[in-house]
Amino acid sequence: MSTLKNKIAIVTGGGAGFGEGIARLFVKEGAKVLIADLDLERAKLVASSLGEAALPIQCDVSNGLDVQKTVDACVEHFGPPQIIVNNAGTTHRNQPMLDVDEATFDRVFNVNVKSIFHMAKAVVPLLIKQGHGTIINIGSTAGLRPRPGLTWYNASKGAVNLLSKSMAAELGPHGIRVNAICPVMGATGLIEQFLGTADTPEARARITAGIPLGRMSTPHDVAQAALYLASDAAAFITGVELPVDGGRTI
Repeated sequence: MSTLKNKIAIVTGGGAGFGEGIARLFVKEGAKVLIADLDLERAKLVASSLGEAALPIQCDVSNGLDVQKTVDACVEHFGPPQIIVNNAGTTHRNQPMLDVDEATFDRVFNVNVKSIFHMAKAVVPLLIKQGHGTIINIGSTAGLRPRPGLTWYNASKGAVNLLSKSMAAELGPHGIRVNAICPVMGATGLIEQFLGTADTPEARARITAGIPLGRMSTPHDVAQAALYLASDAAAFITGVELPVDGGRTI
């Protein structure tokens, strides 16, 4: 039996990287998935390869109206969602903390943190009405064991990790589970920003040297964790910060 049969999910940032991996696995496991991404063409490309079980939509997660339209589109096309994956994120280039300008700081917090505020406003009333649901926020090991040069990004992911636990405590009585997945760095479109240099084998080696299992995370790794947290197998799991990090945070 498919793990997510008859489930409806929204995945933000679903056009590439971790979000694409999650969307693909969720559809494979029986879910219908709304793929929201700032880049509509990437969302369309992923959705077209998944057939009628996927719907692409353009969404700037830092914009409350965009997020509400995304949730409304899901309800209209598939029905009310039971699974929300707040995956869309961004960073600033690895650099001294005082070199990051205010506009970049605001963008990082608007995309990584305020987006979850917008999504909660739009979707939690639906989940409360249903009496169940699960929200998965993609945090980061950066919010657990930060690296120098990414101070403001680290802070944003620390906020994501903590707000996930606070949401879990507040929404638990409504039957809503909230968890955070905390990946270590992966080879996504943001890798050169995280590295602060060109993406070379030498640069990657500096990162993997601090990971006991000796490699970066992959969309498959994160998607498998999301599948578990979204499934009925995790029915009694809420408020966790799940590192998907090869041991980085040990």
